Amino acid sequence: MAEVEQKLSAPGVWSDPALGEKLSRERSRIEDDLNLAKALRDREQEVSTLVDWIKEGEPVADDLKKHLDLLEGEVDAAELKKLLAGENDPKNAIVSIHPGAGGTEAQDWAEMLVRMYLRWSEKKGFKAEMIDYQVGEEAGIKSATFTVSGPYAYGLLRSEVGVHRLVRISPFDAAARRHTSFASVFVFPEIDEEVKVDIGEKDLRIDTYRSSGSGGQHVNVTDSAVRITHIPTGIVVQCQNERSQHRNRDVAMKVLRARLYDLRFREQQEKIEAMSEAKKDIAWGSQIRSYVFQPYRLIKDHRTKTEVGDVDRVMDGDVDPFIKAFLVSRRAS
Repeated sequence: MAEVEQKLSAPGVWSDPALGEKLSRERSRIEDDLNLAKALRDREQEVSTLVDWIKEGEPVADDLKKHLDLLEGEVDAAELKKLLAGENDPKNAIVSIHPGAGGTEAQDWAEMLVRMYLRWSEKKGFKAEMIDYQVGEEAGIKSATFTVSGPYAYGLLRSEVGVHRLVRISPFDAAARRHTSFASVFVFPEIDEEVKVDIGEKDLRIDTYRSSGSGGQHVNVTDSAVRITHIPTGIVVQCQNERSQHRNRDVAMKVLRARLYDLRFREQQEKIEAMSEAKKDIAWGSQIRSYVFQPYRLIKDHRTKTEVGDVDRVMDGDVDPFIKAFLVSRRAS
């Protein structure tokens, strides 16, 4: 902590905003760890004191139960942080959600997932910022990309990568038949500016177009939105959230750098796993979870077998049981 504070107080550190923000995030992460350790020590002492009082005949059983419940929650939080040991786990996340085949039904499901993760971010105290939001023709979305900023945002959300399946009575079917819809979730770590990702100008095709998302009249009368295609990989990123074309280009390049970094990282991991003849627990893009609204109500993660019957609670952002189960399973494997 002292080393980070020293760097933050160094003259001219904020002349490089990226470095200043990185050091601030590191300080925040260390402060969170220290606060959690102190809370555990304090809670343990309180429980120990209450146990002694009970032995002396004091009527504090209700207080002891309350403090034991709090201690359990704090221990769970500490255990979760121990599972987040990956190089990129402490970083912010870039989340991209796309509907699968199925038209309006799938687009509506993709929008429901966007809301679920935005609510999760809000409950965590994280900051979520929409980068690109493409509205569907009748309902839902064609795609959405947003950042989630907060300690270990990427480490937590990387467990959500894959295809999410919904089974329900479709509100768009006049015959009220049951439909199955799919949407894919991709999560990338937000890359610090000092991390080198070589992107040649000749490898880029940059298009501008008129924004179609929120932002008032301005977005409808100027070609401020930017779409960047990385020709060698075929990766396409776009941003329409900012009011200026220059700012949209900067944000789109930031997302492109993150996606290329993630691509290179995954290619490296695949080579390592191939050499060790290890098998992946989950293939990129494979179905990871089913959300069943009809004929019964249940959400099941196919990787960890975790099941939650309170569908409304999960769709309102409570995905932590699935996240923790995934992280535990990855550590055990």
